[in-house]
Amino acid sequence: MTFISPTKGRLSFNETFKDIIKYIEEVPNGRYRLIIGTDSQLRDDTCFVTAIVVHRVGKGARYYYSKERERVGRNLRQRIFYETAKSLGVASKLAEKLAQNGHSDLNVEIHLDVGENGETKDLIREIVGMVTGTGFSARIKPESYGASKVADKHTK
Repeated sequence: MTFISPTKGRLSFNETFKDIIKYIEEVPNGRYRLIIGTDSQLRDDTCFVTAIVVHRVGKGARYYYSKERERVGRNLRQRIFYETAKSLGVASKLAEKLAQNGHSDLNVEIHLDVGENGETKDLIREIVGMVTGTGFSARIKPESYGASKVADKHTK
């Protein structure tokens, strides 16, 4: 999986991970939130964007994103579940690398593109359960900026 950093360009997952660690080690006593969010945009094909956000609380953030296009049509429910599965895949890989490198204290949270308003409100319970069942914390709109702002920005 390849990620794009707005400042560093195209990076492999391992290069992305190293850049995240370097950013964290610049201010080792800072508070950090590691956020994974996926959003999609339906056109002739479906564009899925998964973002990794490293938020140094109160001091800014860095992000990376991966973009994938599919020609397969999916309804809203299928897209939301697929977005969540993509986020969980990246989060699992990231959490594993963090544990292997002595950073298991950093929690990874999943930002979901669902909220109390709109068509996705009926999916909240299932989607949040899917995420929390794997051990990650879940955020929904309006707190899910990793999906609804960062990833969404690159689906256009």
